[in-house]
Amino acid sequence: MPPEAWSVSVAEALAAGFTFFEWLGVVDEVGRADVLRVVVVLRALDRPAETRRLSTEVPRDGGALDTLRDLVAGAAWHEREAAEMFGLTFTGGDPRRLLLGAEFAGAPLRKDAVLGARTALAWPGAKEPGESAASPSRRRMVPPGVPDPAVWGDRDPEAGPANPDEVAGSAVGGRVRRRTGGARRGTGTDG
Repeated sequence: MPPEAWSVSVAEALAAGFTFFEWLGVVDEVGRADVLRVVVVLRALDRPAETRRLSTEVPRDGGALDTLRDLVAGAAWHEREAAEMFGLTFTGGDPRRLLLGAEFAGAPLRKDAVLGARTALAWPGAKEPGESAASPSRRRMVPPGVPDPAVWGDRDPEAGPANPDEVAGSAVGGRVRRRTGGARRGTGTDG
C-alpha cells in the first residue's frame, strides 16, 4: 500500500474486526531497494486463526508515516522504537526517546549501521566449531555486522565516505579476516 494510505488501511482493518494490535516492526531493505518496510500485524480475537498483516514502504532518508497511536494505543511504543532504531518519523507520534540516550546519533538497526564494538573488540567465543585459540590453523571468520575494513574503518581517505549499500554489503559475517602486516600463517594472529 502507498504510505499515504497507511493509517486509513489500518482503520479499515480495525473496523473489519481486527482489533487486537499484535506488532509493528520495520525492515531495512537496503541492498534490494532504498526503502524501509513498515509492517503491522492485527488479529481478530473472535476469529483466532485470522490475522491482517499490512505493510508499506517509505524512503530510507526522510521517510514518514502517520501515527497509529490514536487508532491503537499499543502502537505508540512500537512507533517510538522504530523511530529511534531506524530513523523513521511518525507524524503526530510521540517524539521522545525510548531506548537510546539523547547523545546517541544514528539509527543502529539499519543494515548500514556499523557495529563499532565488534570492530574494536575480539569476537567472544567461537562462531563455528574449531574456531578458538586452541586451533590456530583455522581461518578466523568475521562476525556478522563487521564491515570490511576497506569499506569502513581503514578506508582510504581519498576514496571518500562509503555509501550505505557498500557498507551493508560488506557487513555480512562469515568472510575470512584479511591478514595485515607481518602476520604469519598458523600464529593465530589476524588483522
